[in-house]
Amino acid sequence: MKIRQILPRDNKTIKEIIQSSILEHGAPMVGTAYSDDATKAMYQQYQKPRRSYYVIDVDGVVVGGAGVAPLDNYDGNVCELQKMYFKPEARGKGYGKQLMLHCLEKGKALKFDRIYLETMDNMYAAQGLYQHVGFNLLDAPLGNTGHFSCPVQMIKDLS
Repeated sequence: MKIRQILPRDNKTIKEIIQSSILEHGAPMVGTAYSDDATKAMYQQYQKPRRSYYVIDVDGVVVGGAGVAPLDNYDGNVCELQKMYFKPEARGKGYGKQLMLHCLEKGKALKFDRIYLETMDNMYAAQGLYQHVGFNLLDAPLGNTGHFSCPVQMIKDLS
C-alpha cells in the first residue's frame, strides 16, 4: 500500500469510488460529494493553491482517497478533510487511518489552524475513526460546502 498524489488518470476511478460509496450508504445524490463538480475532475480540482488529494494505491490499483482544501465560504484559517472514500475491500485494513494522518500533516504543512469535515449520520465506522484521531462533534456546519445532506460535522485543532 502506498499513499500518493492523485494523477489525471485517477479521475474516473476516484469518481466511481466516491459515488458508489455514497449510494452504498443510502446517502442522497444531491447535497453530497456525489454531485459535486469537483468529483468529476478531482485531479484538476486539487491543483489549486493550498489543496492536495491523495490516493491509496495497492499493487497499482487505486482503492480509495482523501484530500484537504480550504473550507468553502468560511472566513477563517480552516481546511476541510474532503472526499475520504474507499472501496469495500479496502476498508478495515488501517488504510483510512494512515491516509487521514497523512492529510492532517498536510493541513499543518499548509499552515491551517483547524480541520473540518462533514459526513453522513450512518457512516459509523468513519465517525469512530474521526473521533479516534481527535475530531469533535459540532452543533452546526461551518462555511457552506453545499453538502446540506450531510448532518454530521466535526472539527479538530491542527496546532
